Amino acid sequence: MADPRFFRVAGPFSLKRLASIAGAEIAAGADVAAAFRDVAPLDSAGSDQVSFLDNKRYVEAFRDSKAGACLLRRAHAAQAPAGMALMLCEDPYEAYARVARAFYPEPALEPRIADGATVDPTARIGEGSRVDEGAVIGARVEIGRRCQVGANAVIGEGVTVGDDSVVGPMASLSHCVIGARVLLHPGVRIGQRGFGFARPESGPVKVPQLGRVIVHDDVEIGANSTVDRGTGPDTVIGPGCMIDNLVQIGHNVRLGRGCVVVAQAGISGSTRLEDSVVIAAQAGLTGHLKVGKGAQIAAQSGVMRDVAPGARVCGAPAVPVRQFFRQVATLQRLAEVKRQGKR
Repeated sequence: MADPRFFRVAGPFSLKRLASIAGAEIAAGADVAAAFRDVAPLDSAGSDQVSFLDNKRYVEAFRDSKAGACLLRRAHAAQAPAGMALMLCEDPYEAYARVARAFYPEPALEPRIADGATVDPTARIGEGSRVDEGAVIGARVEIGRRCQVGANAVIGEGVTVGDDSVVGPMASLSHCVIGARVLLHPGVRIGQRGFGFARPESGPVKVPQLGRVIVHDDVEIGANSTVDRGTGPDTVIGPGCMIDNLVQIGHNVRLGRGCVVVAQAGISGSTRLEDSVVIAAQAGLTGHLKVGKGAQIAAQSGVMRDVAPGARVCGAPAVPVRQFFRQVATLQRLAEVKRQGKR
């Protein structure tokens, strides 16, 4: 059970209700009226808790589990322990996410503007929103309905934030347009000037950064990540993108719909990602590249040229995954030949 100091559990829910929430089929023989009170991992779940099996590595834990119910694929059903209620589905992890959200819904928002917040008289804050202590909201800011602005967050003049969005504590926003249902974690920095300058012999000359950052609906940006504003064209984060902690996105970058960028990755200026691109942890992309739809970039890759749609690349400089592992195997063989030659 999650620590009750931080999380409040809802329910209980019947097996029938949970299957409906998950979009799952109840296997024959289960009591559809049985009540369940929580979710838990396979190895610690009890008879009144729901678990899931998504990875075949955990089949042994599944066989030994005391969970009262489990979300799983039909292929694993025959290995279930006696008495466990089974909910059959195509994607157990997604189904579990839906069930867990039912048990642990987001807490109800308590609208208020804290006495310790500073709100410019020209700012407009939508109905049902909350602004916590120490927050600063500048001139002509527009914040939608049911939004949350965390403690000590700073929203610069002219910024707009769509309905049902969250600006975490200590975040700072400037020169940006934020969509609806956007979640910005603590310490996010959006709209600061991009890293742009000319380089004459006399030394760097800053280039004015005259664009904005456009964050579309349903985006999540992790703690201490940064998104620079554009130089003239805008920096754009497409709908449904998921950006992890400690990510750097440079000026004029454009992310398509549903991209995923994992921790400590960096994307240099004017690079464009088409829809559904995945960039794993600590990967780096140079500027002015195009990464095609559905491409995947492995962790710690250094991408220095365009990536074709659907391609999977790895290494620094990044090459197709199969080529990378052939290179690794070749180096290992050469190292072994050298070692044998020294004997």
